Amino acid sequence: MQIARPDYDRMFGALADATRRDIVRRAIEGNEGVAELADHYPMSFAAVQKHIAILERAHLITKERIGRRKVVRTNLEGLLVARSLLDRYQELWQGRIDRMAELVTDTKEKDQ
Repeated sequence: MQIARPDYDRMFGALADATRRDIVRRAIEGNEGVAELADHYPMSFAAVQKHIAILERAHLITKERIGRRKVVRTNLEGLLVARSLLDRYQELWQGRIDRMAELVTDTKEKDQ
């Protein structure tokens, strides 16, 4: 699945919830079915299904029918899109921090 134009608000909104982050983590670790995932949380099966639907719309996971099971899998491409944005922010801030460090060093050298 190719994500034509990333909806970062939807992606990061989906990841803002602890249960959904845990579902993504479990999907990364192994292929559990929806019913198996629901057993991990103190909420109704329907509530877990809603969390899964939000993650699907954000392109962070997919569901695949294997026999009678609906298996939840990580959508690696979606995760990479989210990571790409975070990497760009990290580069931006690291550049700013490096420039501030240079200014402080230059100021100290001038004072000596």
